[in-house]
Amino acid sequence: MNETFGEALHRLRGSRSVRDVALLANCSKSHVSDLERGRRRPTHDIAAALDHALDADGELIALADIAPDADPLAQADALQRSLSEAFAAGPLSGASLDEIDYTVARHGRATRYRPDAELLPELLADFGDLRLMLTGRQSAPTRTRLMVATARMAGLMALTLLKLGDDRSRAWWRTGRQAAAAAEDRATLSWIYAQEAYQLYYEGDLQGAVELACRSQHLAGGLPCAGPALAAPLEARAHAQLGHPESAAAALHAAEVALGRLPVPDQTSSAFGYSESQLRFHSGNAWTHLGVTNRAHDEQTRALELYPTSDFMDRALIHLDQAMCLAADGDPAAAAQHATNTVVDLPPAHRSQLIIYRAREVAARVPEARAVSEVRVLREVLALPPGERDSSGGDQPGNRGRR
Repeated sequence: MNETFGEALHRLRGSRSVRDVALLANCSKSHVSDLERGRRRPTHDIAAALDHALDADGELIALADIAPDADPLAQADALQRSLSEAFAAGPLSGASLDEIDYTVARHGRATRYRPDAELLPELLADFGDLRLMLTGRQSAPTRTRLMVATARMAGLMALTLLKLGDDRSRAWWRTGRQAAAAAEDRATLSWIYAQEAYQLYYEGDLQGAVELACRSQHLAGGLPCAGPALAAPLEARAHAQLGHPESAAAALHAAEVALGRLPVPDQTSSAFGYSESQLRFHSGNAWTHLGVTNRAHDEQTRALELYPTSDFMDRALIHLDQAMCLAADGDPAAAAQHATNTVVDLPPAHRSQLIIYRAREVAARVPEARAVSEVRVLREVLALPPGERDSSGGDQPGNRGRR
């Protein structure tokens, strides 16, 4: 039979008097006595106080969360939560820290292929465990590693909320910056600023996006890290939309240099890295906005060769850039058909707000050809009433997502 809270409390008290234990836990003798006899249920706070007083290493906390009449699955859930709290409260081993780093890196890779609505609950659960670890008794070096992990997880939370169209992402960028600054980790802080620049870019604050992208590159200094590799092409895309071809070209050159300096393990498909496939995509997008469709076509073709088929989001955005180029080259029917195929072929879970917005841009680029059947089909797929243009105008989708 499983031991109850009262039985465990009596065993752990040993030869100590009820009075002594009550003083240590800052409660009354009758309270301790009633808990031992099962006359009352322990609160989480009193269980934690008694656990600490008796050096129970989380045992009493775990038992306090298990109701005697709970079904086995509910008891299992309560026990799991309590054990996680107990593990998080004590000093962490090197293996534990390695597991945290692996978990964060795994989530970073998952951003490239998992739907954001599926990823969010797992991020929340693992972030909850990380928060508990931060409140535990940790050495200074361990706390620094935890702060870096917190900054990176906060960035992933912000990215996920951003792609879901939720402006609470803004608060998570702040949390990420605070954690990275507390850890005095310039590379992570550079990464946070680079990723946050994408939010401003997709909200239409192009000047703000350029400022944060430049801040990211400045913070990195000479460090060969992901921040500058992410920030420079974003700066180029913003300059392209602002109609600054020379600045865009200079930023694309900086992006090539940053990618070349990035360690090979960081040239990967992850939110924490950057790859040639991404650079080709982003370069093609910049040339698309500048109207240099031949250069854009070369970059788009190379990007599609490099991207794995599992990267639904970026491949779809590249195809929509191709449609934009077809529209710019005077072939509205082909542009509309290409955009329609892109949306229809995309798994429903990956049809984000950003994808729909970019497809609507294609429809809006061919106003003189509304009667063309391909354009009409595209507008039906996107559920746009006849004659209606996207109300946002231009290339700013608001809170749409980072790509």
